Amino acid sequence: MKTLTMIEMAGCPYCANAHRAMDALRAEGGTYADVQVELIDENKEPAKTQPFAGQYYYVPSIFLDGEKLYEAQPGDSYDKILAEVKRSFDTAAAG
Repeated sequence: MKTLTMIEMAGCPYCANAHRAMDALRAEGGTYADVQVELIDENKEPAKTQPFAGQYYYVPSIFLDGEKLYEAQPGDSYDKILAEVKRSFDTAAAG
């Protein structure tokens, strides 16, 4: 299983929904409980975002091995974010 990287920002409502989605998936158990996510706060750790420069504009953005799997868009609902986090978890678990 590979580790996901999620770039986020404190106070971002879409990031909060992504965390909520991750918690919900982990609560289901199975392989979702084992998916590891490295969290990078864009404001607190800007140097850690450099490998992803130019690949995203909005947060949260989720990457696997440097490839963007999901980038939130303004207006994304919790259900949309949950579906994308689930897809990202599935991709990490398969890798």
